[in-house]
Amino acid sequence: MTNHQAHANDFSLADELEATAHWDDADSEEEFDDEPVSPDGADPEEDPTVGAMELAERHALRRVASLRTELEDITEVEYRQLRLERVVLVGVWTEGSVQDAENSMAELALLAETAGSEVLEAIYQRRQAPDPATYIGRGKVEALKEIVQVTGADTVICDGELAPSQLRNLEDRTGVKVVDRTALILDIFAQHAKSKEGQAQVELAQLNYLKQRLRGWGGNLSRQVGGRAAGGVGIGGRGPGETKIETDRRRIRTRIAKLNRELREMKGTRDTKRATRKRNQIPAVVIAGYTNAGKSSLLNRLTGAGVLVEDALFATLDPTTRRTDTSDGRVYTMSDTVGFVRHLPHQLVEAFRSTLEEVADADLILHVVDGSHPDPEGQLAAVREVFAEIGASDVPELVVINKADAADPVVLGRLQRAEPHSVVVSARTGEGIDEALRLIEADLPRPAVDFEVLLPYSRGDLLNKIHQHGEIDALEHTGDGTKVRGRTNETLAGELAAYAV
Repeated sequence: MTNHQAHANDFSLADELEATAHWDDADSEEEFDDEPVSPDGADPEEDPTVGAMELAERHALRRVASLRTELEDITEVEYRQLRLERVVLVGVWTEGSVQDAENSMAELALLAETAGSEVLEAIYQRRQAPDPATYIGRGKVEALKEIVQVTGADTVICDGELAPSQLRNLEDRTGVKVVDRTALILDIFAQHAKSKEGQAQVELAQLNYLKQRLRGWGGNLSRQVGGRAAGGVGIGGRGPGETKIETDRRRIRTRIAKLNRELREMKGTRDTKRATRKRNQIPAVVIAGYTNAGKSSLLNRLTGAGVLVEDALFATLDPTTRRTDTSDGRVYTMSDTVGFVRHLPHQLVEAFRSTLEEVADADLILHVVDGSHPDPEGQLAAVREVFAEIGASDVPELVVINKADAADPVVLGRLQRAEPHSVVVSARTGEGIDEALRLIEADLPRPAVDFEVLLPYSRGDLLNKIHQHGEIDALEHTGDGTKVRGRTNETLAGELAAYAV
């Protein structure tokens, strides 16, 4: 009985195994049913396409639960978002009207936003002079501390250049980082500098600013004192001193010396190009003005340069020079320069002096001013202060009142009355550009040497030079050659002397 049951069980097990032998094939068919097929309906195993293979791989990864990257908790998403620095603006109003103080704070807010921060609050105080200890009075410091705590600000930005002691005292009393206007502008320049020369100039300005504002380790290292000055410690109480800050200063001085050498080499290249233009007596026109007044837009409109244009302060720092010509064929260059601003940091003026020399050596300055700005007269005055500092006050100047499409006609009329040699334009719409070009051509240096020559037809090169570097009063094609009368520079007049009539 027992053996019979065992044989029966063995027979039954064998039958069951035989009955399930085709299950593996069925599973394989079901797996292939899920695989993607090629667009023409072919089997992926026979004719796989790149798209099908990538799609299959992507679907295969999605089937692995441990590789899923979708976030379930919304707080994690918020944590991954970019968080702008939250700042509070502080100003001291020492002179001028209330409108001047508000305009200055509005400009500081634009600078802060350009640097990549979010302005939460702005306060300013009327004082005869900034407080020597904390820039603002004691009461304002307490109010500022409360504003910082309530708003959750990370940084306080002051509308002025602060002394190292003022920065330290404000940070100690507010509990957050404090930066001044100079550091803010230097930070914007560091973000926007693209060329090697621009980056070196900005780094030099930053190091000159930082050199006077280094901090030591405070009480972590003992001073080099002894005897009674050390509280009676005497021998053995002389500490190592603050060696870290001296090391930092030495490194900064070494880096400044290296940057100065590099900038001198770059200045040599710029001087060589400038000397070549002077040797060929090519007039130079420089576009200068307040930041965000539309200088780059004007350069693009006048020459088709295609440089970067952005509605931001100090959007472009690296100068751009383009060769163009007048309606009568005279060649001249037009250059864009770095924008200016009220209280432009002295470190930047010194670092960018080689670039700003383009303005001082120009034959004509196109002084661009934003006609839609609340205080265009203030912009003109601030830029002319920089002109005086770099020795460009005597260069002929054409005031270009830009953004006529957004400006008040009353303001435009007031500016034109105050600046007789000016033109109103809109670099965005093209309004007034033809008039600006006419005035530029009229203000360019005139050739001083009169000539009258008969050029043989084989000297077409000289005729081309006359068109580029001279003015033609009369031109006549005769049987013996081309008869030309006009004015040109001394160099070309010497070449034409052999064909004088």
